[in-house]
Amino acid sequence: MAIEINKESIENIEGLISATDDSALLNLLSEEHPADIAEIIDELELEQATYLFKLLDSELTAEALMEINEDDREKILKNLSAEEIAEELDELDTDDAADIISELPQERVTEVISELEDDEHAKDIVELLRYQEGTAGSLMAKELIKVKETWMVPTCVRKMRSQAQEVRRVHSIYVVDQDDHLIGRLSLKDLLVASAKDKVANIYIPKVDSVHFNDKGEDVARLMQKYDLEAIPVVDDDNVLIGRITIDDIVDLIKEEAEKDYQMAAGITEDIDADDSIWNKTKARLPWLTLGLVGGLAAASIMGGFDDALTQFPELFYFTPLIAAMAGNVGVQSSAIIVQGLANDNIRGSMVNRMFKEIGLSIINGVILAVLIFVFGFFLDYDINISITISISMVMVIILASLIGTFVPLILDKNGIDPAVATGPFITTSNDIFGIFIFFYIAKVILGF
Repeated sequence: MAIEINKESIENIEGLISATDDSALLNLLSEEHPADIAEIIDELELEQATYLFKLLDSELTAEALMEINEDDREKILKNLSAEEIAEELDELDTDDAADIISELPQERVTEVISELEDDEHAKDIVELLRYQEGTAGSLMAKELIKVKETWMVPTCVRKMRSQAQEVRRVHSIYVVDQDDHLIGRLSLKDLLVASAKDKVANIYIPKVDSVHFNDKGEDVARLMQKYDLEAIPVVDDDNVLIGRITIDDIVDLIKEEAEKDYQMAAGITEDIDADDSIWNKTKARLPWLTLGLVGGLAAASIMGGFDDALTQFPELFYFTPLIAAMAGNVGVQSSAIIVQGLANDNIRGSMVNRMFKEIGLSIINGVILAVLIFVFGFFLDYDINISITISISMVMVIILASLIGTFVPLILDKNGIDPAVATGPFITTSNDIFGIFIFFYIAKVILGF
């Protein structure tokens, strides 16, 4: 039964470590899930975490290593020798081992790889390190079950048993020809009911989805989501089977991309964590804050050009923040929907149809909000022309902000720029500027100042 991880249990573990009561620690933690071990390690001081890491069995700590916070993992790895790191990597699948090694300083990579006991495992890890980050090749593992089309069923079963010793979970059985070209997949049910005299060539399914090692991870994720795949094979330029990607790796990728897009939408240009240094946080936040400052100065300059209007009609000043806020909110709403659609690859139809749809939606929303503004001005006894100015401005600003929020992400995506950048300060700032300009220009036309 798993222990409940709370302040009391952590203090108990810290006490056992301080007393170097290895026997009690092993009895307490040896049956725990790796995710729970990782959570415990995250709560300990570095020296205590390292001690616990070295004490527990590598089969347990290797899995926990993948669950530990990246910054904490880096600190623990620094306290382990190359041989100790190699012991952990020997217990991991090649894709996870490659991820760990890629985080090490370059001078330690060769040293750790040379300490790996399994030469084939080491060779596979080195091969995975050559693939570009974010591609199918960098996500795949080399462990898989493959059978040749020429094998008889008994031979097939015997070979599968041998291969399965290296595979943590069997998702699919892939069929290859004599030159290892991927030609299909084999159903376990069909294999179980087949006659011992049958060949794999007679019972395999020729249809199989696959990806190229250079395909983007996001494209792989969309394909696996579309067809509800738990794993997908990876092939090279000659359609030779070289690995497989499992759903857990795709889930991790989706999580990382979501975190990246969320930070970018919030105006953070680099991947940072809550515990990062002040300098790293400053570098990540400052560029968009600078853009916001420039936008604010531009909006202030626009307002300065209409100082006569503010003198004659001070009510306009009270509604300036409202116009700017509505422009920013509508722009962010529109861009968020488009960015989500681009991420899920479900943006359909022509640009013209999308434009008219956005205009229609904006008019409906704008008119409803404008009526509310007009009613508000009526009860506060504002001049009728002031209410008309604000109402018309509201409609025009919402239409423009909606169009900017819709088409900027599409344009960015078309030019190979992450469209998530359009859901944050970029859209908000640009719409603030345009919104204030439209507001005062319409006021000038209607009020005649």
